[in-house]
Amino acid sequence: MVRGKFKGKPTGRRHFSTPEELIAGTTATRPRTFSQEEAAENVEEESEEELEEPSEKQKGTLGLIEINNPNLVKPKNLKAKDADIGKITELSRRERVEIEKQKAHERHMKLQEQGKTEQSRKDLERLALIRKRRAEAARKREEDKAAK
Repeated sequence: MVRGKFKGKPTGRRHFSTPEELIAGTTATRPRTFSQEEAAENVEEESEEELEEPSEKQKGTLGLIEINNPNLVKPKNLKAKDADIGKITELSRRERVEIEKQKAHERHMKLQEQGKTEQSRKDLERLALIRKRRAEAARKREEDKAAK
């Protein structure tokens, strides 16, 4: 008989090993005498057997029909030692535009430092006027101090 109003899970109930089963080594996971060294040997034997099999069976007609679909071809990973160092990669349009923009900005800043642009000329004229005013104000203050 089912207890409660909830159904049980379709996978069944959980099974927990008792301490006696653990000591005896009769748990469902693996026998107690099984060691990790034996497991490593089994894995090595299996890997050697897999290397001996040259081809795998393909399902259906895949082995019979050659498909030239580029989407089905898995891309080969290129290792660093196999990479062609002498190969020149072309920049994308966005990268070229970005580099041109940076170079133009650097040229503009260099010209501005030299005082060859309109903006820099105006700034220098403004600075000259301000210096002149400050010099006159300083001279007036000195005259006022001398007059007192």
